[in-house]
Amino acid sequence: MRVITQLSTGGPEVLELGEAEIPQPLPTEIRVRVAAAGVNPVDWKTRAGAGMAAVLGPPPFTVGWDVAGTVDAVGAGVTRFAVGDAVFGMPWFPRQAGGYAEFVTGPSRHFAHRPAGLSEVEAAGLPLAGLTAWQCLTEIAAVQPGQRVLVHAAAGGVGHLAVQIAKARGAFVVGTASVGKHHLLHDLGIDEAVDYRAEAFEKAIEPVDLVLDLIGGDVAVRSLDVLHPEGRLLCLPSAAAADALAAAAERGVRATAMLVEPDGDGLEALARLVEDRRLRVLVSETFPLERASHAHRAGELGRTAGKLVLTTG
Repeated sequence: MRVITQLSTGGPEVLELGEAEIPQPLPTEIRVRVAAAGVNPVDWKTRAGAGMAAVLGPPPFTVGWDVAGTVDAVGAGVTRFAVGDAVFGMPWFPRQAGGYAEFVTGPSRHFAHRPAGLSEVEAAGLPLAGLTAWQCLTEIAAVQPGQRVLVHAAAGGVGHLAVQIAKARGAFVVGTASVGKHHLLHDLGIDEAVDYRAEAFEKAIEPVDLVLDLIGGDVAVRSLDVLHPEGRLLCLPSAAAADALAAAAERGVRATAMLVEPDGDGLEALARLVEDRRLRVLVSETFPLERASHAHRAGELGRTAGKLVLTTG
């Protein structure tokens, strides 16, 4: 099979197209013929030697955790899927899944059935970003109707999904984004869009119950100024959360760093939102597998609305 690999950490140019043996599923695992693979910030951070590089160990390795495709083989004990099923998932995170490849194996419970209303390309953009938003909003924060939720980088990969999930739970949603992306956010149902370039968001936004910070650094610390005393700050990426967590502790405010986990039930919940037409996955650009380096370059510019996806066809 074709696979993207790297022999060293570094810039996008270290990503190479190579060949590997097609993996065999172990008991309780499925093998998926990958049609599309999502590209996430953790991918290019890991490629460069940060992100999950310490988990994967020294190169060579293959990045990528988001996949969508068709079940090609099942291991002993699998009852959730059969050969030919359309699936999407986020296997093994944060261990190596090798998503940038034509075949992937993983535990069957790291996958879910792809809903009919979601294309393979869209489905490949959903797992990691969608589960991140889902686990933050439903499991950690347990967002309730009427609560005010602030999403930073609201038009990005996680952000645009978080906006929709929070709305589906009945929240009043505020989002920060450049003014050129405000029309997109309003189309997704956001209640208030703030241009962070034109004004300090902490001065423009009324107090909120939850901040989902997808930027880190100074933005996370400043976000404490817009929280209700009983509110909560959720910090992603968790590696950049130390200063915000310390500042929150000094103020007696709740703050949590999180890292997404594989979750078949969560994927099924996201699929139901898609089926109910309450969740859309926005894909801004696709790249053939062999142009993975170009996808990383595009992602690292930080201007993408929605998701970037690789295709294997």
